[in-house]
Amino acid sequence: MLLGCIGDDFTGSGDIANTLARAGMAVTQYCDVPEGRAQPHVEAGVVALKSRTIPAVEAVRKSLAAADWLLAQGCEQLVFKYCSTFDSTHEGNIGPVATALAECVGEDRVVMCPAFPANGRSVYQGHLFVDDRLLSDSGMRDHPLTPMTEADLRRWLACQTDWQVAHIGAGTVFQGAHAIARALAATGKALIVVDAILDQDLIAIGHAVADRKLVTGGSGIALGLADNFRAAGRLGKTGIRWRGAKGGGAVLSGSCSVATRRQIARHRQFHPCLEIDVDGLIEGAVEPASVAGWLSERLDASPLAHTSADPQSVRATQEKHGRDRAADAVERFFAGVARGLVDRGARKIVTAGGETSGAVVEGLAIEQLELGPEIAPGVPAVRDPQGGLCLALKSGNFGQDDFFARALSALGPRDNGADA
Repeated sequence: MLLGCIGDDFTGSGDIANTLARAGMAVTQYCDVPEGRAQPHVEAGVVALKSRTIPAVEAVRKSLAAADWLLAQGCEQLVFKYCSTFDSTHEGNIGPVATALAECVGEDRVVMCPAFPANGRSVYQGHLFVDDRLLSDSGMRDHPLTPMTEADLRRWLACQTDWQVAHIGAGTVFQGAHAIARALAATGKALIVVDAILDQDLIAIGHAVADRKLVTGGSGIALGLADNFRAAGRLGKTGIRWRGAKGGGAVLSGSCSVATRRQIARHRQFHPCLEIDVDGLIEGAVEPASVAGWLSERLDASPLAHTSADPQSVRATQEKHGRDRAADAVERFFAGVARGLVDRGARKIVTAGGETSGAVVEGLAIEQLELGPEIAPGVPAVRDPQGGLCLALKSGNFGQDDFFARALSALGPRDNGADA
């Protein structure tokens, strides 16, 4: 294994796995820290953690365990993958995990770049933009777990770490990899926010960090990393061999993002949709088995069950039940629904939301995932090689308005014909 990636949630891990696979690396995504050795053909291993919103101390512990395993597989460079909207709080977890990983591998200059131009995320003058708006003016300001109220990544990171926070501006990045490498070399011990507006900027950054033991960012940071190994003649020939699943499938959404709510509104125009009452869910009046049964009876119609709601409703629920209790209840609920679906024969599940996706994968005890075709920028189809279950694990903010229908189609044919 050449490159090791640590993702702080399951959707983001699939995102960077997809980027590396498209760049020509043989990639396997692992669900939590594996036991034993990786298969010898794996060139890039992605360890998906559910560490974005847990206490920072625990996130650091999990991330270091993942790093230890990846380094034991021979990885020469680590990537810490976080969301392209830098989802975190004043306490962490991005800064604490980045500095802990740096100290683990002996790195003193760490690139921080969440830019993902394909989905409208760019970093300019140290500020993160979502399309034409500052992050703090986007829908992320209302995120129920990690509300992003500051667009200046330098200020946000300074709250999370005692390391110096530095910046490499667009003027340097536009000059290419050599200029970026010189700027990195001239910087002292620091977390370094690096501007990036276009894919070509991210490719240049990737080339500039060829000799760095750790780099961090959104999936876009990986765009140029495969080139470094290819230039050294160290990559084999690989390609995605996708086998989809037969029959119908269902959608589970716990995301409250603007994009997901728009996707739900589109999907319910053509397919059965069940809105879950979160109060009833928390109080035990709505059970996973009943929802799994409702969905199973309608698999051929691509049904959707969701707890997604507007920010005001989410805040009211959190004030009534407590933020952590509400989030935990929703995650356990969707894990139970997913188990019920699989027990009833479903082989295609689409999820929306990083926490929801992580809960579903953990609830189904999936150990690793094979990469399939890209459904939308940052969202590949994936398959559990053990059970044959096919999934699409979508970050809340990603995907086209008709993503759910697209995803179920990408996971395999609705009829009982040959595998896709």
